[in-house]
Order: sequence, then C-alpha cells, then structure tokens
Amino acid sequence: MTTVKSKVTIKGTKEGLVFFMDDTCSFDELLADMREKIEHSHQQILSGPLIRVSIKLGKRYCSPEQQEQLTQIIRTKGNLVIHTIESDLITREEAMAERLKTHFSIQVNTVRSGQVLEFDGDLLLLGDVNPGGTVRSTGSIYVLGHLRGYAHAGISGDSQVIIAAAVMSPTQLRIADVISKPGEEWTNNSGGTEFAYLENEIMLVAKMNYLSRIRPDLGEKKREG
Repeated sequence: MTTVKSKVTIKGTKEGLVFFMDDTCSFDELLADMREKIEHSHQQILSGPLIRVSIKLGKRYCSPEQQEQLTQIIRTKGNLVIHTIESDLITREEAMAERLKTHFSIQVNTVRSGQVLEFDGDLLLLGDVNPGGTVRSTGSIYVLGHLRGYAHAGISGDSQVIIAAAVMSPTQLRIADVISKPGEEWTNNSGGTEFAYLENEIMLVAKMNYLSRIRPDLGEKKREG
C-alpha cells in the first residue's frame, strides 16, 4: 500500500494552529490538500471559538496572489483568523540589506583635496577629510578626525544612515538625496563628536550622546549582521 505524503500538516500550539506547507510539491497540489483539510478534516478543531492561524511556507516562495489563495481557503472557516505567514526565504531587498550589514571597512589615511574615497557598506575613517576631499558610502560614515570636505552617506538611497565626525566642519554633507545647507548646522561647533541624520527629509546635526535616542537600532543591526 502506498502512503501519500500530506501536503499540509496542521499542528496545535498554545497560540493557536500552525499550518506547515510542503515546499516540494506543486502549488496546485498544495491548494488541493489545503481544501481537503479544511473541508473534510479536523472538524472539531476547525469549529468553535476564534483560533489564530500561522502559515509556515518552508522554502517555498509564494507570490502575494498565491498567499491570498491560501488564506481564502482558510477563511472559509469563520473561526480561523490568519495571524502570520512565514517563509524561510528572504526577498531580494532583505538579501541586499543583510549583505550591507556585513560590509564594514576601516581606512587609516587622510583624504586630501581632489581624492575620492568610496565604499560599499559602513566606513570608519581614522584620519581627516581635507577641504576638496570626498568620502562616499552606501552605509554610514564615521570620521575619527576632522571632516572638512564633502561626505555622502547612503548613496544607494538609505535614509537611516548617519555621518559622524570627531570635528564636524564639512564643505557639504549629503545623506541619501538630502543635501545640507552649507555651514548652518555646525557653525556653533563646541568640539564634541557630532553626527548628521535625516528626520522628515531634513538634515539635522546632534551630539553623539543622542545617537541611542535618535537611531536606537543602528548598533543592534550591525551586531545582528
């Protein structure tokens, strides 16, 4: 006798029900087994009070339309409420974000007039950026020295990055697509380390001790990477 592998496995937890989807069969087979489970099986479980449902797709990619097809079948039972839909796969955007998290460069030199230092990820520069020098990065820029030239962080469009410097007196700063107003933010420099950031598409400059309040997730994301 041949045993047919179930395409959908339903397990109960303290939080509700978890629907585990076979990620090797075709999507049509998955839909057919889902309908079978909902319509003819587990009648005692699939009736009564409201139950939260989590869908585990495994390594299967489901488009938003396919996810809607699955949830529509589950919603035919009025007591089932979709809580989460999870997949072990990540999107292209998530993959890019993870890749950037792991990129961190430490450079020890002075960027002189006419020189351009560019990096993919976060950049820690142990040195100065002289007037006429340029530093560009897809991530954040940290200058442990005198920033007197031009710095552009988030060149790929990331608006959550920062530009920090031990001495902040740049020619110009840019984060993503927002350009600073020359000189206005740092004319009252008191000598402490400062950082520039975006808030509502406006560039602001604050003392480094405010970083944990303004960008509380910045350091955590790097540690996760």
